[in-house]
Amino acid sequence: MNASVILPPDYRPSHDEPYMNETQLEYFRQKLLAWKKSLITQSTDTLEELREGGLNQPDEIDRASLEADKALELRTRDRIRKLISKIDEALKRIEDGEYGYCEDTGEPIGIERLEVRPVATLSIEAQERHERMEKTYDDEA
Repeated sequence: MNASVILPPDYRPSHDEPYMNETQLEYFRQKLLAWKKSLITQSTDTLEELREGGLNQPDEIDRASLEADKALELRTRDRIRKLISKIDEALKRIEDGEYGYCEDTGEPIGIERLEVRPVATLSIEAQERHERMEKTYDDEA
């Protein structure tokens, strides 16, 4: 990855340029890094909230409510951890030159899909096929 690519402030990938050129890769790299930073900040805030809130509420209802809130916070934190891992994997694919291409077919995933889901590893068609297969297995179980 060429770190010397400087993005114009209003840059958006377009179909008028070669797919996954250095500028597009830098755009998605920066998008992923900003998302990761935001998630880490959110996760740190969640951790601080968990540390501050004590379970020594005298009222059983208050205590139960607080426990439910903490359980939800922990589930959210786990989802954030998994998402950060996917972001790290996407950043590695950028370094390896594999970003933006479907891991099943090797076809381009597409700018629009990556804008919405920058950690995507499958094209829409491959994702739909994958989901149909999962549904078939779920229906058989």
